[in-house]
Amino acid sequence: MIDWLRIAEDLVSSPWLYLILIAVSLLDSFLPAIPSEPVIVIAGVYAASGETQLLPVIAATTLGAFMGDMVPYGLGRLMADRVVKHLPPGTKRRKAHDWLRSELDTRAGYVLITSRFIPVGRYLVTLTAGVTCLAWPKFAGYTAISCSAWSTYTVMAGYAGGTLFQDNAFIGIGVGIGLAILIGVAMEGTRFVHRRWAGER
Repeated sequence: MIDWLRIAEDLVSSPWLYLILIAVSLLDSFLPAIPSEPVIVIAGVYAASGETQLLPVIAATTLGAFMGDMVPYGLGRLMADRVVKHLPPGTKRRKAHDWLRSELDTRAGYVLITSRFIPVGRYLVTLTAGVTCLAWPKFAGYTAISCSAWSTYTVMAGYAGGTLFQDNAFIGIGVGIGLAILIGVAMEGTRFVHRRWAGER
């Protein structure tokens, strides 16, 4: 198995780092086992010390994530008819599909942007967007926004950790990953409260 974290650390002062960031961000869009967030946090930590450049790190992860999201979307478009045939009306899977389709029809921007911060959720949403034949310009536009937001938040979590602990990169990486997890939990908690509040109205 490829040790992406070690590769990123070994190449942190090399232009090849940006290709690694593109690769892990791309693969993580449809292979949740790829540890993109820790790799991106590491790049953010070293950006704080000047060993790599902040804006190119953000741009590389955004580009990789955007291209990666095109994969499940494209597969969804190709398999749309077959997928729907294997979702008999009345089943739980069909209800989940119909609910997500309705959400994409009514508020595609909100669903695509928020799901980008949920590892498995973003794959299911981008795949469903393809299956339901959501217009590509709309999908691409909101996906570009979501990938930019995700990349910026993940890189800046590492950058904050690196800034606070410039003399100890190991602690900085740990703090950066902790901040990324904490922010993710806070965002998920906010969405949960919002859903509960909306359901009670």
